[in-house]
Amino acid sequence: MAVAKSKAGKHAAPLLGKYELGRLLGRGTFAKLDKPELAATAGMDARVLGEVSAMRRLRHPNVLRLHEVLATRSKVYLVMELAPGGDLLSRLAALPKRRLPEHAARRVFLQLVSALIYCHARGVSHRDVKPQNVLIDADGNLKVCDFGLAALPESHRDDGRLHTACGTPAFAAPEVLRRKAYDGVKADAWSCGVILYVLLAGRLPFDDSNIAEMCMKAHRREYTLPEWVSQPARRLVSRLLDPNPATRLTVAELSSHPWFKRSLSLDSQLGSLLGGAPERDLLFQAPPTLNAFDIISMSPGLDLSGLFGENRRSREKRFMTTASPEQMVEQLGHSGAKLGYFMVGKKGVERLPLGGLSGLVAMSMEMSEVAPPLMLVELRLEAGDDEEVQAFGWDELRTELGEVVMAWHGCEEL
Repeated sequence: MAVAKSKAGKHAAPLLGKYELGRLLGRGTFAKLDKPELAATAGMDARVLGEVSAMRRLRHPNVLRLHEVLATRSKVYLVMELAPGGDLLSRLAALPKRRLPEHAARRVFLQLVSALIYCHARGVSHRDVKPQNVLIDADGNLKVCDFGLAALPESHRDDGRLHTACGTPAFAAPEVLRRKAYDGVKADAWSCGVILYVLLAGRLPFDDSNIAEMCMKAHRREYTLPEWVSQPARRLVSRLLDPNPATRLTVAELSSHPWFKRSLSLDSQLGSLLGGAPERDLLFQAPPTLNAFDIISMSPGLDLSGLFGENRRSREKRFMTTASPEQMVEQLGHSGAKLGYFMVGKKGVERLPLGGLSGLVAMSMEMSEVAPPLMLVELRLEAGDDEEVQAFGWDELRTELGEVVMAWHGCEEL
């Protein structure tokens, strides 16, 4: 990031003694927050506070992280995670056909679903899910952002429903556009359906400058999918773009749909399309080799994590295997699917987060070569609070993994 300089050519003074301001990356509704302007604009201060409240309770690999909030007498600064890859809409617009191949669309959509299930499990409805609010990090991973319109548990009335019509019309559910009481979780599911349609077709399903007419088209399901879209994908879009919220599929129910049960191939297209490193090159990289000092340091007897307040053993499990990285990824994917988890590619086969459809935890896997063909597999829960980590089904996962797991004396087994 380029650092801002003063007229004298020197670096500008660090902001509040902590940050150096660099070049402008983008501009949004709340990109520049002046306290007098917040106070003068009706509802804007509440939206900013709502966004901060929502993001402070969310910590997920596919949700943009809020690091801290700083304030001076005149300004408010939200320090967020950097996502230099731009937004999903811009990425799609740069593609020749403005859409993704179905296998790549599935992998993008999985990350979006994982983030929203996590949010919903914590009582947060986004209410403005659209490609512009999905950013891309340096590795090509999705980061859901802009929680300015998010509804928190305290936003619901006594009937448990939401009553504020908000969001972007082309992505908003019919019941929201018609200003009826609605379920924020079901409204987010509709928006996901619109995004999935855009990923597959390269255009919006309902696009009309007349909002009333667009609402009628959505209510009548007046959309057509291109012939290249598979039947399972068509059925999924139909279940999400259901104008009746009572029968509409929720994002938490997606694990049972055939389109999500298909195994995800470790191809290179997602990385090259969305700006991450090509996975084809990473797929065939040799795993790192462990020396004697690495192996000894992994002994439970030398585990010093307890001195630092971290319950490492509840978050990490290790085992030996003779399976190849490709075979291990495939087996972990099949085993996780039976338990309600799915694989999301990150950096080839050496590190792949396992995002639970419960939305509560995310797991990464790393493999290292000990002595051919022996490999050390390390599983670690990257996200989730202590209660969720303690409740994670390690025993069930070991059972599903079956014969690929080999015990190794001196290292904690699954």
